Amino acid sequence: MVLGRLSLRARLILLGTAGLAIGLAVGGLVLVTVLETTLEGTVDSAATQTAQDVAALIDADRLPDPIPAGGTTVVQVVDSDGRVRAASAGGDRLVSALDTQELTAVLDGDSGYLPGFRFGVAGVVRVVAVEAGPSEDRQIVVVATPAADIAESVHVVRTGLLVGFGLLLVVLAGLAWRIVGATLAPVEALRLGAEEITGTGTAASLPVPNSQDEIAALATTLNRMLARLSLASSRQRAFVADAAHELRSPLASLRTQIEVADATGVTDTADLLTEIVRMSGLVDDLLLLARLDEAAPQRRTSVDLVEIAREVVGRYASARVPVVVTGSAVAPVSADPAALARALSNLIDNAVRHAAANVVVTVVPEEPDNVTLTVADDGPGIPAPDRDRVFDRFTRLVDARDRDSGGSGLGLAIVRELITQQGGSVTLTDDAPTGLLVKITMPGSAHPVGQPS
Repeated sequence: MVLGRLSLRARLILLGTAGLAIGLAVGGLVLVTVLETTLEGTVDSAATQTAQDVAALIDADRLPDPIPAGGTTVVQVVDSDGRVRAASAGGDRLVSALDTQELTAVLDGDSGYLPGFRFGVAGVVRVVAVEAGPSEDRQIVVVATPAADIAESVHVVRTGLLVGFGLLLVVLAGLAWRIVGATLAPVEALRLGAEEITGTGTAASLPVPNSQDEIAALATTLNRMLARLSLASSRQRAFVADAAHELRSPLASLRTQIEVADATGVTDTADLLTEIVRMSGLVDDLLLLARLDEAAPQRRTSVDLVEIAREVVGRYASARVPVVVTGSAVAPVSADPAALARALSNLIDNAVRHAAANVVVTVVPEEPDNVTLTVADDGPGIPAPDRDRVFDRFTRLVDARDRDSGGSGLGLAIVRELITQQGGSVTLTDDAPTGLLVKITMPGSAHPVGQPS
């Protein structure tokens, strides 16, 4: 809970410093332990060598008195009854420094530390013992070596490590604070940039650090996301404005006719019905586009595009111009049949509205694994520079595409959204001899018609 109240920078430094302190503490403990063990081993080895030398003299029955011992080392030779047989110059010749139990423990390898005053030495001593002499007169050689230097050396090293490690932790924590701060500076810049964008509502971009690391990649990704959101927001505002503009005209017309009817007492419902039908169609198109923008595409199934084309064309038996369908016997595609029918219906509506004599719908399987559906009319066509623009919402061309012609400017936009969601593509081409040819390419289906793909 306490860490949660700290900044990310402080948490990183605290955790890193704590981990480093634990590591240094473990390393220092190991170092001191190894040093102490090594020093004790050296002293015990020297004392054992001295004891073995004295034991050799006893075995050879050449033990001098006093026993020669170097430096401050103290030697006693004790028999099985605990009497002192011989001692070094500084050793007690009357009383054994160790009792029977202690002698047994030292013989078993428990050298350990003992008080030095027992051997007439200041501080503590390390004691070793070996047996010597004939079997009928076993003797024990006890060697005590002053060990105060070991404790002092270990203390010096331990103190030096504590002070050195403490200073090292402080220095490393300071360096880490600077380095982590420099590393997190781009993140703080991103936060300030995001806060500025949120506060002003502008379409500005986040600052991208001049580096090739993950933060720069994150900033680039966020800027792309902001660009998409800005585009979507602009598109939504334009869509709302266009929708309001499109709805204003039929509503104004209805209001005018109702006011005239109310003032004159003459009611002509034909014009009113025309405007209501036109406004209802516009509202339906707007709702469909809104659902396409928000909803996921429906589950695709394997359907026969020829059958769908014939079914849709059958609704235009009484159209202004003849509408015919040609194509192969079966053309299976993977798509939502309702979406395909709506898209084809929009294309045929548009073609009938502008055709001079006829409209032809053609379905042709293509390689590899694609099916093409074309809708051709012999109307005025669309100039090549405008063929991409007409797929935008509420787009009308000047000639023969005004409100009076019956179009809302949403038909081709709906077609593109529906076909794109089904994994296909739609384009306008000039392959037809006259007029306009709309080409839809859909992915084919290897499954039997009517089964999920």
